[in-house]
Amino acid sequence: MSKRSSLTIRDTPVQAASVSGPVVVHADSLLVQTDRRVELVDITDVVMDLVRKCGVREGMASLWSMHTTCALIINEAQKALHADITRVLEEMVDRDAEWMHNDPQHSDCDRMNADSHLRAMLLGHSVTLQISAGEPVLGQWQRVIVAEMDGPRARSIRIQALGVA
Repeated sequence: MSKRSSLTIRDTPVQAASVSGPVVVHADSLLVQTDRRVELVDITDVVMDLVRKCGVREGMASLWSMHTTCALIINEAQKALHADITRVLEEMVDRDAEWMHNDPQHSDCDRMNADSHLRAMLLGHSVTLQISAGEPVLGQWQRVIVAEMDGPRARSIRIQALGVA
């Protein structure tokens, strides 16, 4: 990734809309492979393509992480900012603290990943996007980002679009 932020460009501008028609529900999953323990991965382009192809003209798209140590956020996709976000998370939740989840007397977890659960909890496991004119509504600098807190791993992200065709 370069020093620049990625730009989100819509094929059609957001317009006021009032539509009626058949309700469409389309669900899909995407797999995101991460390479580091804590990593931010921009999935905006994949999400944009999925929503454009799903048949919903006006409605909502819900994205959901299927994991307790992987979050979803909306923010800029810029290398320096991602480094700052990672730093804040690591400073807020110390990996080496004495977490009960990591203690065999209190938990059967062998991954020693209490910090990953806590960081993901702070960020949240889902995002919801509006769909207008068949495209997700995002601001110019907004990107959909998978926040890996316990990688490297393959992560499943579920997307469901609901609205009128």
